[in-house]
Amino acid sequence: MPSKTYTITDINGETGVTIERKPTADELAQIAIDEAAASQATAAAAAKAAAKQAVLDKLGLSAEEVAALLG
Repeated sequence: MPSKTYTITDINGETGVTIERKPTADELAQIAIDEAAASQATAAAAAKAAAKQAVLDKLGLSAEEVAALLG
């Protein structure tokens, strides 16, 4: 799998000068940390949704029916 390439855009708010550059090693490490956290959050949300659906299936209810009951 090809590696991703990133570009950092620095904008000076006073002068309006924009500089595009390659990220530093520290920035690349932070990007990797952030991507791993986002991946974990996505997996956790999917697991939570699957568990919720399993309970609904066990009860024989749809999400709309539960919303009507609780709403």
